[in-house]
Amino acid sequence: MNRLASFYYSLHAGVFGSLRHLDWLPALALRLYLAPVFWLAGVQKIGAMDNTIEWFGNPDWGLGLPFPALLAHLAAYTEAIGALLLLVGLATRWVALPLLVTMAVAALTVHWQNGWAAIADSGSPEVAVRLGAAHDLLREHGNYAWLMEHGNLVVLNNGVEFAVTYFIMLLALVWMGGGRFFSADYYLSRLFPRHSYSRPTMLD
Repeated sequence: MNRLASFYYSLHAGVFGSLRHLDWLPALALRLYLAPVFWLAGVQKIGAMDNTIEWFGNPDWGLGLPFPALLAHLAAYTEAIGALLLLVGLATRWVALPLLVTMAVAALTVHWQNGWAAIADSGSPEVAVRLGAAHDLLREHGNYAWLMEHGNLVVLNNGVEFAVTYFIMLLALVWMGGGRFFSADYYLSRLFPRHSYSRPTMLD
């Protein structure tokens, strides 16, 4: 058993120890993935701000939130500016915090009632019937081959799946930061080392 444990730890150290040189890659990948997601969400809200405010405030077909104008502007500009900061890796941990709040609010107010899945299970009998009817209508009245050229029909369930996924990715960035080499935070930390600006303590 000791030999097996020793072999495992040697293998572990050999494989994963060599990966420490790439410890900057996960943070960069998360930032580059999230930046366009939040940029598109933000600029779409900003581009149709009147509709966004109405959707935030309307209790019948919208979110029914208080102070809809304030919250709509906060959400839109948090996403758009946050996307730019994530892209360059500036104040990564700080910008992840308000984006976490927007994802939590979106999950609870927009997606929660629809369950988990973002795309409805096409194998579900209820969904399959609707998709079958849609295919039949398109075959009869539309250019079916052209419509299906780039993918199949799906039913958008609009569940919490994507919001929770983005929340977890942002949560990881709160702990990881922007990463080495490819973030503004990294070079700022080298220009202005933390210990140079720390308050003196009894141990200094």
